[in-house]
Amino acid sequence: MANHKTVIVSKGKNGWGGPLELTPTDEKKYVISVTGGGIHPVAREIARLAGAEVVDSFKNPVAKEQTLVAVIDCGGTARCGTYPRLRIPTVNVKVMSPSGPLAKFMTEDIFVSGVTVGDVELADSETTVAAVPKTELDEAEVKNAEKNKETVAAVAEPVEDNSTNNEIEGNKGVMGIIDKIAKGAGSFMNIMYQAGRDTIDTIIKNIIPFMAFVATLIGIINYTGIGEILANVFVPLSNNIGGLIILGVITALPFLSPLLAPGAVIGAIIGTLVGNEIANGNIDMSIALPALFAINAQVGTDFIPVGLTLGEAKPETISVGAPAILFSRVITGPLAVVIAYFMSFTL
Repeated sequence: MANHKTVIVSKGKNGWGGPLELTPTDEKKYVISVTGGGIHPVAREIARLAGAEVVDSFKNPVAKEQTLVAVIDCGGTARCGTYPRLRIPTVNVKVMSPSGPLAKFMTEDIFVSGVTVGDVELADSETTVAAVPKTELDEAEVKNAEKNKETVAAVAEPVEDNSTNNEIEGNKGVMGIIDKIAKGAGSFMNIMYQAGRDTIDTIIKNIIPFMAFVATLIGIINYTGIGEILANVFVPLSNNIGGLIILGVITALPFLSPLLAPGAVIGAIIGTLVGNEIANGNIDMSIALPALFAINAQVGTDFIPVGLTLGEAKPETISVGAPAILFSRVITGPLAVVIAYFMSFTL
């Protein structure tokens, strides 16, 4: 039997959530690294201290039933909420707090962010709170259950109904219709209200910060003059279909795209630059659509193993599917640029 130990993973500087207490078992013995570019040092350290096995989930997918903890590097909302939704402890090496449509699954008992190697340590046995013996706990639960059962039985005695049958039958038709209408309207309003709350939450936590980021990025580019420097490099590729195809091939390279995808920083920078050049008249407006596909060929490539896991694909399917999709992007990425170019004639 492996020498399993309990590991405490705490949030890093400016991080959120945790701490997580992780103890490997014979069933849950794998620390998966879903970071791209191999096994992350944090995942390796957790496995080393806990006596668990660490794997690169991009190359060797692991079933969720065998996963002890998932180490991710997501600055967005996809992987951050996916593993907590499956109730898999999640360690994010990037600094972030719950956001996006899966934010409700990212709770402190299952998620921690901003983690570095220094935030991983063995549990101190002296400070570990002793658990209540199972036999004592079971006996107490049985006694409480019997007491509650007696109380419920006493309260639930039938009460004599003094209303006449005629009154019941007379109210059943009219009041039944009114009751159904009221319940239906209440349910509809509740759904719409919750949808509004989720929409506002998404706007505040995702869209507005991104707008602020883009505005700041444009300001920095214009103020520092770096826009002119970058323009000399990217404009030759961005103002003609040949250059855009080359750019699409570069962003879709299988060994590069999973590294470019997290946070979409490269796409945001190039997109802001191209958009700024279009606004200034240096690039024709018809280039906007193919440029959009050229700079986003890498989108979602870091999410492929996660998406296949959500689809409950077998580990063998994931191990074959991930590289297959990555290599297919080299073909579909530039092809999308060409299609967009011809479609842009109507712009």
